[in-house]
Amino acid sequence: MASYYLDVLIHWVFVVVILLISLKLKPLESQKLNNPRLMQAHAALEAWTHCMTSDPNKITSTWSGPNVCNYTGIYCAPAPDDSTIFTVAGIDLKNANISGSLPEDLGLLTDLDFFHINSNRFTGPLPKNFTKLAYLYELDISFNQFSGPFPQVVLAIPSLRYLDIRFNNFAGDVPSSLFDLKLDALFINNNKFQFSLPQNFGNSPVSVMILSNNDIKGSIPSSVAKMKDTLNEIIISNTGLTGPLPQEIGYLDKVTVFDVSFNRLEGELPGTMQGMKSLEQLVLKHNNFSGVVPTGICMLPKLKHFDCSNNYFHGPFPKCPFIKRKHNRGKCMGF
Repeated sequence: MASYYLDVLIHWVFVVVILLISLKLKPLESQKLNNPRLMQAHAALEAWTHCMTSDPNKITSTWSGPNVCNYTGIYCAPAPDDSTIFTVAGIDLKNANISGSLPEDLGLLTDLDFFHINSNRFTGPLPKNFTKLAYLYELDISFNQFSGPFPQVVLAIPSLRYLDIRFNNFAGDVPSSLFDLKLDALFINNNKFQFSLPQNFGNSPVSVMILSNNDIKGSIPSSVAKMKDTLNEIIISNTGLTGPLPQEIGYLDKVTVFDVSFNRLEGELPGTMQGMKSLEQLVLKHNNFSGVVPTGICMLPKLKHFDCSNNYFHGPFPKCPFIKRKHNRGKCMGF
Protein backbone atom coordinates (compact mmCIF):
# COMPACT_ATOMS: atom_id res chain seq x y z
CA MET A 1 0.00 0.00 0.00
CA ALA A 2 2.87 2.34 0.81
CA SER A 3 4.30 2.24 -2.71
CA TYR A 4 0.89 3.08 -4.22
CA TYR A 5 0.45 6.10 -1.96
CA LEU A 6 4.02 7.18 -2.68
CA ASP A 7 3.30 7.04 -6.41
CA VAL A 8 0.08 8.98 -5.88
CA LEU A 9 1.90 11.54 -3.73
CA ILE A 10 4.60 12.06 -6.34
CA HIS A 11 2.04 12.53 -9.08
CA TRP A 12 -0.06 14.89 -7.00
CA VAL A 13 3.00 16.97 -6.29
CA PHE A 14 3.29 17.24 -10.06
CA VAL A 15 -0.40 18.14 -10.31
CA VAL A 16 -0.03 20.79 -7.61
CA VAL A 17 2.90 22.26 -9.53
CA ILE A 18 0.63 22.41 -12.59
CA LEU A 19 -2.03 24.19 -10.54
CA LEU A 20 0.44 26.70 -9.14
CA ILE A 21 1.82 27.37 -12.59
CA SER A 22 -1.73 27.75 -13.84
CA LEU A 23 -2.50 30.32 -11.16
CA LYS A 24 0.72 32.32 -11.33
CA LEU A 25 1.87 32.05 -14.92
CA LYS A 26 -1.18 32.99 -16.93
CA PRO A 27 -0.36 33.27 -20.61
CA LEU A 28 0.25 36.68 -22.06
CA GLU A 29 -2.51 38.25 -24.12
CA SER A 30 -0.51 37.70 -27.30
CA GLN A 31 -0.05 34.06 -26.37
CA LYS A 32 -3.79 33.61 -25.96
CA LEU A 33 -4.45 34.90 -29.44
CA ASN A 34 -1.60 33.15 -31.24
CA ASN A 35 -1.41 29.86 -29.36
CA PRO A 36 -2.92 27.08 -31.50
CA ARG A 37 -3.17 24.70 -28.54
CA LEU A 38 -5.27 27.11 -26.50
CA MET A 39 -7.37 27.79 -29.58
CA GLN A 40 -7.95 24.05 -29.94
CA ALA A 41 -8.79 23.83 -26.26
CA HIS A 42 -11.31 26.65 -26.67
CA ALA A 43 -13.00 24.77 -29.52
CA ALA A 44 -13.09 21.55 -27.48
CA LEU A 45 -14.54 23.16 -24.36
CA GLU A 46 -17.09 25.14 -26.34
CA ALA A 47 -18.26 21.92 -27.97
CA TRP A 48 -18.49 20.32 -24.53
CA THR A 49 -20.75 23.07 -23.17
CA HIS A 50 -23.13 22.35 -26.05
CA CYS A 51 -23.32 18.74 -24.80
CA MET A 52 -24.12 19.73 -21.23
CA THR A 53 -27.81 19.60 -20.41
CA SER A 54 -27.68 20.82 -16.82
CA ASP A 55 -25.19 22.75 -14.68
CA PRO A 56 -27.12 23.66 -11.52
CA ASN A 57 -24.07 25.04 -9.73
CA LYS A 58 -23.13 27.19 -12.75
CA ILE A 59 -19.60 25.81 -12.76
CA THR A 60 -19.24 26.54 -16.47
CA SER A 61 -20.59 30.09 -16.25
CA THR A 62 -16.98 31.29 -16.61
CA TRP A 63 -16.49 29.26 -19.80
CA SER A 64 -16.70 32.10 -22.28
CA GLY A 65 -14.09 33.91 -24.34
CA PRO A 66 -10.74 32.67 -25.64
CA ASN A 67 -8.84 32.60 -22.33
CA VAL A 68 -9.60 29.02 -21.35
CA CYS A 69 -6.98 29.16 -18.59
CA ASN A 70 -9.40 31.33 -16.60
CA TYR A 71 -12.24 28.82 -16.86
CA THR A 72 -13.32 27.18 -13.59
CA GLY A 73 -11.94 23.64 -13.38
CA ILE A 74 -9.45 24.12 -16.23
CA TYR A 75 -5.74 24.14 -15.42
CA CYS A 76 -3.00 25.32 -17.75
CA ALA A 77 0.76 24.79 -17.71
CA PRO A 78 3.71 24.74 -20.11
CA ALA A 79 3.30 22.01 -22.70
CA PRO A 80 5.14 18.73 -21.97
CA ASP A 81 6.95 18.85 -25.30
CA ASP A 82 7.62 22.61 -25.42
CA SER A 83 7.89 24.67 -22.22
CA THR A 84 7.50 27.91 -24.18
CA ILE A 85 3.91 27.05 -25.10
CA PHE A 86 1.04 27.26 -22.63
CA THR A 87 -1.56 24.51 -22.86
CA VAL A 88 -4.48 22.92 -20.98
CA ALA A 89 -2.90 20.33 -18.68
CA GLY A 90 -5.83 19.27 -16.53
CA ILE A 91 -9.59 19.25 -16.03
CA ASP A 92 -11.17 18.84 -12.60
CA LEU A 93 -14.95 19.08 -12.45
CA LYS A 94 -15.60 16.60 -9.66
CA ASN A 95 -18.75 16.93 -7.54
CA ALA A 96 -20.22 19.52 -9.92
CA ASN A 97 -23.55 17.72 -10.52
CA ILE A 98 -23.31 18.43 -14.25
CA SER A 99 -25.31 16.30 -16.67
CA GLY A 100 -24.70 15.74 -20.35
CA SER A 101 -22.26 13.77 -22.48
CA LEU A 102 -18.66 13.95 -23.69
CA PRO A 103 -18.09 15.10 -27.30
CA GLU A 104 -15.42 13.71 -29.61
CA ASP A 105 -13.96 17.24 -29.67
CA LEU A 106 -12.32 16.56 -26.29
CA GLY A 107 -9.70 14.68 -28.28
CA LEU A 108 -8.33 18.13 -29.17
CA LEU A 109 -6.98 18.45 -25.61
CA THR A 110 -3.88 16.50 -26.56
CA ASP A 111 -1.75 17.70 -23.61
CA LEU A 112 -4.09 16.65 -20.81
CA ASP A 113 -2.39 15.04 -17.81
CA PHE A 114 -5.50 14.47 -15.70
CA PHE A 115 -9.23 14.32 -16.44
CA HIS A 116 -11.37 14.22 -13.29
CA ILE A 117 -15.14 14.42 -13.69
CA ASN A 118 -16.19 12.07 -10.92
CA SER A 119 -19.50 12.54 -9.12
CA ASN A 120 -21.54 14.11 -11.90
CA ARG A 121 -24.37 12.85 -14.12
CA PHE A 122 -22.63 12.36 -17.44
CA THR A 123 -24.05 9.66 -19.71
CA GLY A 124 -23.20 7.81 -22.91
CA PRO A 125 -19.85 6.31 -23.96
CA LEU A 126 -16.33 7.73 -23.74
CA PRO A 127 -15.17 9.58 -26.88
CA LYS A 128 -13.12 7.45 -29.25
CA ASN A 129 -10.83 10.45 -29.73
CA PHE A 130 -9.49 9.95 -26.20
CA THR A 131 -6.86 7.85 -27.99
CA LYS A 132 -5.27 11.19 -28.95
CA LEU A 133 -4.62 12.06 -25.28
CA ALA A 134 -1.06 10.77 -25.33
CA TYR A 135 -0.07 12.37 -22.00
CA LEU A 136 -3.18 11.43 -20.01
CA TYR A 137 -2.02 9.93 -16.71
CA GLU A 138 -5.21 9.94 -14.63
CA LEU A 139 -8.72 9.23 -15.89
CA ASP A 140 -11.45 9.42 -13.25
CA ILE A 141 -15.04 9.24 -14.51
CA SER A 142 -16.40 7.42 -11.45
CA PHE A 143 -19.86 8.03 -9.97
CA ASN A 144 -21.55 9.02 -13.22
CA GLN A 145 -24.08 7.35 -15.51
CA PHE A 146 -21.86 6.24 -18.38
CA SER A 147 -23.10 3.12 -20.14
CA GLY A 148 -22.41 0.73 -22.98
CA PRO A 149 -19.65 -1.87 -23.25
CA PHE A 150 -16.26 -1.57 -21.58
CA PRO A 151 -14.65 1.67 -22.88
CA GLN A 152 -12.06 0.12 -25.19
CA VAL A 153 -10.55 3.54 -25.82
CA VAL A 154 -8.72 3.40 -22.47
CA LEU A 155 -6.64 0.50 -23.78
CA ALA A 156 -5.01 2.85 -26.30
CA ILE A 157 -4.02 5.72 -23.98
CA PRO A 158 -0.25 5.17 -23.70
CA SER A 159 0.51 7.18 -20.53
CA LEU A 160 -2.50 6.07 -18.50
CA ARG A 161 -1.59 4.91 -14.99
CA TYR A 162 -4.75 5.59 -12.95
CA LEU A 163 -8.10 4.31 -14.24
CA ASP A 164 -11.28 4.82 -12.23
CA ILE A 165 -14.59 3.97 -13.92
CA ARG A 166 -16.42 2.61 -10.86
CA PHE A 167 -20.09 3.29 -10.10
CA ASN A 168 -21.32 3.61 -13.67
CA ASN A 169 -23.52 1.46 -15.91
CA PHE A 170 -20.91 -0.15 -18.14
CA ALA A 171 -21.85 -3.73 -19.02
CA GLY A 172 -20.66 -6.85 -20.80
CA ASP A 173 -17.22 -8.36 -21.09
CA VAL A 174 -13.99 -6.89 -19.74
CA PRO A 175 -11.14 -7.39 -22.25
CA SER A 176 -8.23 -9.47 -21.02
CA SER A 177 -5.85 -6.84 -22.41
CA LEU A 178 -6.90 -4.54 -19.55
CA PHE A 179 -4.62 -6.58 -17.30
CA ASP A 180 -1.65 -5.96 -19.59
CA LEU A 181 -1.84 -2.17 -19.15
CA LYS A 182 0.90 -0.56 -17.07
CA LEU A 183 -1.53 0.80 -14.50
CA ASP A 184 -0.83 1.82 -10.91
CA ALA A 185 -4.47 1.69 -9.84
CA LEU A 186 -7.57 0.06 -11.34
CA PHE A 187 -11.13 0.62 -10.13
CA ILE A 188 -13.96 -0.94 -12.18
CA ASN A 189 -16.23 -1.93 -9.31
CA ASN A 190 -19.99 -1.34 -9.19
CA ASN A 191 -20.76 -1.68 -12.87
CA LYS A 192 -22.61 -4.43 -14.73
CA PHE A 193 -19.64 -6.28 -16.18
CA GLN A 194 -19.82 -10.02 -16.80
CA PHE A 195 -16.47 -11.71 -17.28
CA SER A 196 -13.93 -14.21 -16.00
CA LEU A 197 -10.51 -13.41 -14.65
CA PRO A 198 -8.17 -14.30 -17.55
CA GLN A 199 -4.91 -16.20 -17.31
CA ASN A 200 -2.97 -12.96 -17.87
CA PHE A 201 -4.65 -11.49 -14.77
CA GLY A 202 -1.31 -11.60 -12.99
CA ASN A 203 0.35 -9.43 -15.64
CA SER A 204 -1.20 -6.33 -14.11
CA PRO A 205 1.39 -4.23 -12.22
CA VAL A 206 -1.21 -2.36 -10.14
CA SER A 207 -0.80 -1.47 -6.50
CA VAL A 208 -4.56 -1.30 -5.93
CA MET A 209 -7.28 -3.24 -7.75
CA ILE A 210 -11.01 -3.19 -6.95
CA LEU A 211 -13.37 -5.31 -9.06
CA SER A 212 -16.27 -5.72 -6.62
CA ASN A 213 -19.99 -5.76 -7.40
CA ASN A 214 -19.72 -7.12 -10.91
CA ASP A 215 -20.53 -10.60 -12.24
CA ILE A 216 -17.26 -12.55 -12.37
CA LYS A 217 -17.33 -16.22 -13.32
CA GLY A 218 -14.78 -18.81 -12.26
CA SER A 219 -11.88 -18.54 -9.87
CA ILE A 220 -8.78 -16.47 -9.16
CA PRO A 221 -6.06 -17.69 -11.56
CA SER A 222 -2.72 -18.90 -10.28
CA SER A 223 -1.01 -16.11 -12.22
CA VAL A 224 -1.95 -13.81 -9.32
CA ALA A 225 1.49 -14.75 -7.94
CA LYS A 226 3.09 -12.56 -10.62
CA MET A 227 1.63 -9.51 -8.86
CA LYS A 228 3.77 -10.04 -5.78
CA ASP A 229 6.16 -7.16 -6.42
CA THR A 230 3.54 -4.42 -6.80
CA LEU A 231 0.15 -5.43 -5.37
CA ASN A 232 -0.83 -3.80 -2.06
CA GLU A 233 -4.61 -4.00 -2.03
CA ILE A 234 -7.07 -6.26 -3.85
CA ILE A 235 -10.84 -6.31 -3.31
CA ILE A 236 -13.05 -8.70 -5.32
CA SER A 237 -16.16 -8.88 -3.13
CA ASN A 238 -19.71 -9.77 -4.17
CA THR A 239 -18.85 -10.99 -7.66
CA GLY A 240 -19.76 -14.70 -7.70
CA LEU A 241 -16.20 -16.04 -7.67
CA THR A 242 -16.08 -19.82 -7.25
CA GLY A 243 -13.48 -22.51 -6.57
CA PRO A 244 -10.71 -22.54 -3.98
CA LEU A 245 -8.15 -19.83 -3.37
CA PRO A 246 -4.98 -20.70 -5.29
CA GLN A 247 -1.92 -21.72 -3.33
CA GLU A 248 -0.07 -18.95 -5.15
CA ILE A 249 -1.71 -16.18 -3.09
CA GLY A 250 0.90 -16.97 -0.49
CA TYR A 251 3.44 -15.18 -2.68
CA LEU A 252 1.62 -11.86 -2.20
CA ASP A 253 3.86 -10.73 0.62
CA LYS A 254 3.26 -6.99 0.03
CA VAL A 255 -0.55 -7.15 0.11
CA THR A 256 -2.08 -5.28 3.04
CA VAL A 257 -5.77 -5.73 2.16
CA PHE A 258 -7.22 -8.96 0.73
CA ASP A 259 -11.03 -9.00 0.50
CA VAL A 260 -12.93 -11.73 -1.35
CA SER A 261 -16.08 -11.62 0.78
CA PHE A 262 -19.62 -12.40 -0.40
CA ASN A 263 -18.64 -14.90 -3.08
CA ARG A 264 -18.99 -18.65 -3.54
CA LEU A 265 -15.39 -19.60 -2.88
CA GLU A 266 -14.87 -23.00 -1.29
CA GLY A 267 -12.34 -25.47 0.00
CA GLU A 268 -9.70 -25.02 2.67
CA LEU A 269 -7.62 -21.91 3.09
CA PRO A 270 -4.13 -22.43 1.63
CA GLY A 271 -1.43 -22.98 4.19
CA THR A 272 0.73 -20.70 2.06
CA MET A 273 -1.22 -17.73 3.42
CA GLN A 274 1.32 -17.57 6.23
CA GLY A 275 3.60 -15.97 3.63
CA MET A 276 1.34 -12.90 3.35
CA LYS A 277 3.41 -11.13 5.96
CA SER A 278 2.15 -7.60 5.16
CA LEU A 279 -1.55 -8.41 5.59
CA GLU A 280 -3.47 -5.97 7.76
CA GLN A 281 -7.02 -6.83 6.66
CA LEU A 282 -8.14 -10.30 5.59
CA VAL A 283 -11.86 -10.51 4.74
CA LEU A 284 -13.27 -13.90 3.73
CA LYS A 285 -16.81 -13.70 5.13
CA HIS A 286 -19.89 -15.11 3.38
CA ASN A 287 -18.28 -17.85 1.30
CA ASN A 288 -18.25 -21.63 1.45
CA PHE A 289 -14.78 -22.17 2.89
CA SER A 290 -14.35 -25.22 5.09
CA GLY A 291 -11.76 -27.07 7.10
CA VAL A 292 -9.67 -25.43 9.78
CA VAL A 293 -8.25 -21.94 9.89
CA PRO A 294 -4.48 -22.31 9.36
CA THR A 295 -2.49 -21.58 12.49
CA GLY A 296 -0.08 -19.54 10.37
CA ILE A 297 -2.67 -16.76 10.13
CA CYS A 298 -2.10 -16.07 13.84
CA MET A 299 1.57 -15.53 13.10
CA LEU A 300 1.04 -12.80 10.50
CA PRO A 301 2.83 -9.86 12.15
CA LYS A 302 0.66 -6.97 10.89
CA LEU A 303 -2.81 -8.51 10.78
CA LYS A 304 -5.37 -6.31 12.55
CA HIS A 305 -8.68 -7.47 11.12
CA PHE A 306 -9.66 -10.98 10.07
CA ASP A 307 -13.28 -11.80 9.24
CA CYS A 308 -14.14 -15.31 8.10
CA SER A 309 -17.72 -15.35 9.37
CA ASN A 310 -20.48 -17.23 7.58
CA ASN A 311 -18.33 -20.05 6.25
CA TYR A 312 -18.05 -23.73 7.21
CA PHE A 313 -14.85 -23.72 9.25
CA HIS A 314 -14.57 -26.07 12.18
CA GLY A 315 -12.27 -26.32 15.16
CA PRO A 316 -9.86 -26.41 16.65
CA PHE A 317 -9.54 -22.69 15.98
CA PRO A 318 -6.12 -21.10 16.34
CA LYS A 319 -5.54 -19.34 19.62
CA CYS A 320 -4.60 -15.83 18.71
CA PRO A 321 -5.73 -12.40 19.94
CA PHE A 322 -7.65 -11.43 16.83
CA ILE A 323 -9.87 -14.50 16.40
CA LYS A 324 -13.04 -15.04 18.38
CA ARG A 325 -14.86 -18.35 18.02
CA LYS A 326 -18.57 -18.09 17.30
CA HIS A 327 -21.20 -20.59 16.34
CA ASN A 328 -23.75 -20.71 13.48
CA ARG A 329 -22.05 -22.06 10.36
CA GLY A 330 -18.65 -22.01 12.05
CA LYS A 331 -18.29 -18.24 12.18
CA CYS A 332 -15.11 -16.56 13.14
CA MET A 333 -14.32 -12.89 13.48
CA GLY A 334 -11.01 -11.19 14.01
CA PHE A 335 -10.48 -8.01 15.96
